Amino acid sequence: MDWNPLLRDQVEFQWSSFRPRLDDLTDEQYFWEPAPGCWSVRPRAEATSPMAAGAGEMVIDFAFPPPDPPPLTTIAWRLEHIIVGVLAMRVAGHFGGPAIDYTTRRYAATAREAVADLDEAYAAWTAGVRELGEAGLARPCGPSEGPYAEEPMAVLVLHIHRELLHHGAEIALLLDLHRARSG
Repeated sequence: MDWNPLLRDQVEFQWSSFRPRLDDLTDEQYFWEPAPGCWSVRPRAEATSPMAAGAGEMVIDFAFPPPDPPPLTTIAWRLEHIIVGVLAMRVAGHFGGPAIDYTTRRYAATAREAVADLDEAYAAWTAGVRELGEAGLARPCGPSEGPYAEEPMAVLVLHIHRELLHHGAEIALLLDLHRARSG
């Protein structure tokens, strides 16, 4: 059995139902805080968390360790988490993409900019997975995955796809809640 196309089909199926929902994402939806104390992406001077991170004027709210319970997060926060922590850092660590982390990212100030960055990160991830082939899925993840370095790349690919599904569903729910509150 050729697993690489199956893994790509899995994520592409999920992406094809999630990504179109972002076509008309507005800045108001992107930054909407459905409850007090949300973590978001915001101008540096307005950061609300103890470890707001970012290289530009916009930062992402963050704390380590995270509070218990963790704060609710905005669509902006979730999209940036997908862009940086789920996709771009893995592209950098495994497929030769540019180095990035939460402190070096210049966070999007608009929904349109974030969606474009998401598309770019997703395209780089899926291209990298395609290039792995079967042999690449079996090789160890390596040092960029820390304590999971000896796990096969297939385990990482499955994990990243779960993360996309999980956070994509959260974003879809936030969009539904936003729509329902506005009638």
